[in-house]
Amino acid sequence: MDALEQLGKTFFDWEAMAAVLPDLLTVGLPNTLLLALASGIIGTIVGMLLAIMGISRNRVLRWIARIYTDIFRGLPAVVIILLIGLGLGPILRQVTGSTSPYPLGILALSLIASAYIGEIFRSGIQSVEKGQLEASRALGFSYGASMQLVVVPQGVRRVLPALVNQFISLIKESSLIYFIGLVASERELFRVGNDAASNTGNLSPLIAAGVLYLCLTIPLTHLVNFIDTRLRVGRKQKPEPDELAAVIPTSGGAKA
Repeated sequence: MDALEQLGKTFFDWEAMAAVLPDLLTVGLPNTLLLALASGIIGTIVGMLLAIMGISRNRVLRWIARIYTDIFRGLPAVVIILLIGLGLGPILRQVTGSTSPYPLGILALSLIASAYIGEIFRSGIQSVEKGQLEASRALGFSYGASMQLVVVPQGVRRVLPALVNQFISLIKESSLIYFIGLVASERELFRVGNDAASNTGNLSPLIAAGVLYLCLTIPLTHLVNFIDTRLRVGRKQKPEPDELAAVIPTSGGAKA
C-alpha cells in the first residue's frame, strides 16, 4: 500500500500539477504552438519546392532534392537542432544582436519537416494517374500549367492525412528545442514541466505537460482518420425523405 501511495504521489500530485498549470498554459502552450506552426508553414513551402524538384525533368534538380531529403531524413532531429542552434547561434548574435534561439530552432525544425513533407508531396503527385496529365495536355495546356492546375492539386488532396500527421510530429519535436537553451519566457511545454519537476522533485508537472500534448495531438489524430475516411469513402448521401418522394398514381385512377 505504501508503494502505491508513493507512486500516486510521484505521478499524480494534484497540488504540483495545479501549481505548474498557469505556466504551462500561458508560456509553454503558446511557445509550442508558435514553434510547430512556424516550422510547419515554412516546411510546407520548402517541401513543395523539393517535391517539384524531385519530379523535375532536370537531373541536377532531382539529385539536389534527393541529397537534401536523404540528409535531413537520415540524421536524428536532435543532431540537426544542436548543429544549427549551437553552430549558427554566435553568427546570429553578431548579425542581429538577438540571443533568442527561436529563429534557429524554427529553422532546424523547418529543415527537418521540409524533407518529410517533400517526400509526402512527391508521392502524392506521382500517384496521380498519367492520364490526367495526358488529358490536360490534349486540351492545350502546357506541361507546367497541367502540373499546376491538374496534377498537383489532386496529389496534395490525397496526402492531406499524411500532412496532418507530420504536423503532429512537429508538435512533439518542438520539445527538443530546449537543447539549445531557452530563457524563462521562451520555454515550451516540455521545458516548463521539466523545470517544475526538477524544482519539486516530483514528476507530476511532467504528467501535466504530457496531458496538454495529448490535448493537442489526439484531436489532430482523429482529424487524420476523418480526412482519410472522407477521401476513401466520400460524403455519405442523405436518403430522400418518403414524404418528398414522387407520388405514383394507382392503376385504377381517381373516380369522378
